[in-house]
Amino acid sequence: MLWLRSLIHYLVMALFSAAIGGIHGLLYGMATAIGLLSLSVLYHLINLGRLHRWVENSRVDNVPSGILIWQEVFDRVYNQVRLQSKIKERLTNTLDRFTNASEALPDGVVILDEHDRIEWCNRSAAQHMAINRVSDVWQVISNIVRHPSLREYLRSQDFAHPLVLHTHRPQEQVLSVQLVPFDSSRKLLLSRDITQLDRVQTVHRDFVANVSHELRTPLTVVGGFIETMIDMPDTDANIRRQHLQLMYDQTQRMQRLVDDLLTLSRLESGQQMREEEVDIPQLMRLLAAEAEGLSQGRHIVAIGQLDSIRLIGNHDELHSAFGNLVSNAIRYTPNEGKITLAWNLIDEHGVFSVQDSGIGISPEHVPRLTERFYRVDRGRSRSTGGTGLGLAIVKHIIQRHQAQLVVQSQAGIGSQFAVKFPPQRVIK
Repeated sequence: MLWLRSLIHYLVMALFSAAIGGIHGLLYGMATAIGLLSLSVLYHLINLGRLHRWVENSRVDNVPSGILIWQEVFDRVYNQVRLQSKIKERLTNTLDRFTNASEALPDGVVILDEHDRIEWCNRSAAQHMAINRVSDVWQVISNIVRHPSLREYLRSQDFAHPLVLHTHRPQEQVLSVQLVPFDSSRKLLLSRDITQLDRVQTVHRDFVANVSHELRTPLTVVGGFIETMIDMPDTDANIRRQHLQLMYDQTQRMQRLVDDLLTLSRLESGQQMREEEVDIPQLMRLLAAEAEGLSQGRHIVAIGQLDSIRLIGNHDELHSAFGNLVSNAIRYTPNEGKITLAWNLIDEHGVFSVQDSGIGISPEHVPRLTERFYRVDRGRSRSTGGTGLGLAIVKHIIQRHQAQLVVQSQAGIGSQFAVKFPPQRVIK
């Protein structure tokens, strides 16, 4: 190298001069050589110190400068530091993107070590399993989620199928969790909130069971009478007529049930509703006439306050919803009772109401009235021709009109069913 060759050159010259000049020259040459060596060592020590301080600070923009070999050293170290800085920045960006993506996942992700201790979890997992992302790190997951089936799931090491957990922290929900090993010691615990899916499946099972139950009775009645008529072809004409009437009543009941199921299916399909200006006062008069026909003079049907306002909505759907409320009032009101229909403008809201003096409803039943096939009195509902779907249909129709159903009732006194429409649908 250039500096080493220069130093050797100076030393050789100093020694050559010392050889020519005798003992005094020799001493002078040795002193010169020692001085040169000392200066060289001092120079390298100073640059080593500068390199040490710079490396400790790790500032790319403050690289020291030097001469000869040290400039080359500084340049090479600078290039390495800059390369490492770029690699570190890329890794940091990649980690940030991974973390942000994990935080955005609707599913929970928990990283567990070989002892099932929590190393890290995303926001969804913390919400699903009530994990504190600071204090619960390095805690065993089964000590946080205290569920016997999870402990057995971890112990069995059979992760081929997910585990369904019914939790109550921080709220009641149903989770699907599955462990996925991803290296020699760590595992991923994946969680998914399937509460809504579980409810839908429960409703579907209940719906199938209820429909089967509702159809079984009329089919049994019809089948029994048909079998009787086959076995006894010479049955008295009056008895045969009674049997045929009962069979007709049961088939009508099944027809109403099928019609209501089709209506409910259409409403739940989310089809676009055709909106128009509905003349509610005219619809009220039609409902009153239909109520009198259904009552056949057994009740007093009256129209109370009738404001001359109209409504933006679907005429047929509103007719169906209001008609269900009116027919229910007639079914559950004893003879000589009174049913009053009203259409009012209250605080800019259009309010349709049906007031009856019927048997009323106990408070514990009111929240469940719009459930499909829910009946306060099953025997009375069937005997009056109800399908158990009327109020479910009402609920879906008023939801499509952004309205609200308000029920006020007292057992033995009567009930009022009111539908409250938002101001934007009211035409004054």
